[in-house]
Amino acid sequence: MSEFAGKTVLVTGGTRGIGRAAALRLASEGARVAINFVSREADARATRAEIEQLGVPAVIVQGDVALPEDARRIAAETRAALGPIDILVHSAGLSIVEPADQVTWDTWRRIMSVNLDGTYNMIYAVKDEMIERKFGRIVNLSSLAALRPRQNQVHYSTAKAGVIAFTRCCAEAWAKFNVRMNCVAPGLIDTEMVYLLPQELRDAAIAGTPLGRMGTAGEIANVIRFLVSEESSFMTGQCLAVSGGRVMLPT
Repeated sequence: MSEFAGKTVLVTGGTRGIGRAAALRLASEGARVAINFVSREADARATRAEIEQLGVPAVIVQGDVALPEDARRIAAETRAALGPIDILVHSAGLSIVEPADQVTWDTWRRIMSVNLDGTYNMIYAVKDEMIERKFGRIVNLSSLAALRPRQNQVHYSTAKAGVIAFTRCCAEAWAKFNVRMNCVAPGLIDTEMVYLLPQELRDAAIAGTPLGRMGTAGEIANVIRFLVSEESSFMTGQCLAVSGGRVMLPT
């Protein structure tokens, strides 16, 4: 029997891309899954139906991770439906592509509220029960943009770098309670978000990737699965770059 059988997993941003792939990957090994969404209810219902076809319970939970009260409610509704939260995969994110000299306070705050504030909100919505039960596994989604300069994603890059620092600090603080927290920094992944980039930037990124292609959401889900499993039992506070080798390059 898989170690995930009977575990409760909450996946934010679970209706598309990496979040959806992670939800399906863990459900395929018996996890009960709560799928968080903001506005894509039809996609959430479709993902839930796919999970239920695997023979495990699934629920959908609407809410905006950028709002503290929503984050608390997302966690509470998950607990009420599926039981205490064992695993959090925090995948919800937002990207805006614009030149550095055009970044406004409004776009800065929107990107920060979803990507960085949202990470705080969700972790703090689940941490107390994990600490009390002395078991918790958390994976946050950062980005290769956190590790390399992105002049057209100043706010996104900054927020995702903050996610890495936040992950490290919390991982150190709660390791004594058997709460492990790591993050993944994907490179160019074939999801909806990547198509916000102009074609020429996507082509340049692929050309600069040693493996010569975009990654898939499923490949990132495999890494997430590893990080929340006992196969990574001696890892916490780490950020794994999954970028086809691109993170090694100087520019």
